[in-house]
Amino acid sequence: MRLFTPKFIYKLYERKLSSEIRSKPIPKHIGIILDGNRRASKMLGIDYKTGYELGAEKLEEVLDWCWELDVKVITCWVFSTENFSRPDDQVKSIMKLAIENLRRLREDKRIFKNQVKVKVLGRLNLLPENVQQEIKMTEDATKTHENFILNICMAYGGRAEIVDALKRIFDKVKDGDISFDDIDEELISNHLYTNGISDPDLIIRTSGEERLSGFLLWQSAFSEYYFAEVHWPLFRQIDLWRAIRTYQRRQRRYGT
Repeated sequence: MRLFTPKFIYKLYERKLSSEIRSKPIPKHIGIILDGNRRASKMLGIDYKTGYELGAEKLEEVLDWCWELDVKVITCWVFSTENFSRPDDQVKSIMKLAIENLRRLREDKRIFKNQVKVKVLGRLNLLPENVQQEIKMTEDATKTHENFILNICMAYGGRAEIVDALKRIFDKVKDGDISFDDIDEELISNHLYTNGISDPDLIIRTSGEERLSGFLLWQSAFSEYYFAEVHWPLFRQIDLWRAIRTYQRRQRRYGT
């Protein structure tokens, strides 16, 4: 008779890990690079459209896990400025999925129960008009929520964000609203897409890639990074917990 099955041992490990992370400070802001949808599709033997749908469903799960831990801000990167160079059918599929999920967000009871403010960050003018309309309706529907923040990065690039911030600052210098000497780190931070939101404590990237690829370049200067081997649609709650445990075990020095 087998008293300790692999499933039983795994459940014990889950319980221990859950208890361990809850006994220590939880990151207030987690950034997530949702990488590996297409690779997971190939691994599972499904078409890439289904893979993207699984990725969208996984995001809903991960949001629930984070809110249950009281993670106040989640910033997820779903579509970069470089992604526009992908084949047209892939881009159209992602845009269609974006419309569907933006609608689901503003109709989701959890968004209102948890008081989640939804913001979409990036060069939104590059997105199709119908996507821009869905973004505005979803942001308007949640703009008074004050408990959690969900940032969705679309048509986003870290360098582009800094360029856009500098352009807005230089326009103010030109108009005489501020002087050149007023430009400092705080002023630049206040002109980023994430204005008013604390920098991420922890950034998670799935699919085994160990780089940020331009995600929150300015804001991530003192963030802790965690690179998970698993592809995004296969990301598990235990993977999130491991990332948080790794964050908790590190000593944050902020450059000192």
